[in-house]
Amino acid sequence: MEPYQIVLATVGAVIVLLLLVLFVVGGGSLSRLGLAWSAFRRVMGDPALAAKVQPLLAPPDPNQKPKRSGEPLRLLTILQREGRLLDFLLEDVSGATDELLGAGVREIHTKSQAALKEHLVLEPVMPQQEEATVEVPAGFDRSAIRLTGNVHGDPPFRGTVKHRGWRVKDYKLAAPPEGQDELVVCPAEVEIP
Repeated sequence: MEPYQIVLATVGAVIVLLLLVLFVVGGGSLSRLGLAWSAFRRVMGDPALAAKVQPLLAPPDPNQKPKRSGEPLRLLTILQREGRLLDFLLEDVSGATDELLGAGVREIHTKSQAALKEHLVLEPVMPQQEEATVEVPAGFDRSAIRLTGNVHGDPPFRGTVKHRGWRVKDYKLAAPPEGQDELVVCPAEVEIP
């Protein structure tokens, strides 16, 4: 056998062996080979992409709890900042007179309502007015309509609107500044004399 034939046979054997390994690693399919090659090229050429891919390849530490997002608390933070809603809800009002409580609620209501209108676009789930008779069709969205009362049988159901419901059509909740703990909905205040 000539030396060039030996080299060609060796290269061919290595390619066949590599394809066999890829076939086994791919679970009996080479369908993701193109994706793997494309990912390899992009990761090699883009350090930012490589940094994003790295955590996907590292196994997660089972003892480390994932950091919880504070995003669901952003509206609560706004309602506390603008209307002091948490202060009111967490305060013991059992000793307050109805007159004092009513005066406090009026201010909280006004400020919280303004904050809601500024940050949320709300619309009623049901367009009909309360106490209107409606028909709830088959296949209705059970997350949007809750049936109460004497519910039996299959839809369509006829009933009376007791609450129109609310749906968030859009919202504007800015992320907090970098480094701020999102789970703090209201910072403590310390006055320095």
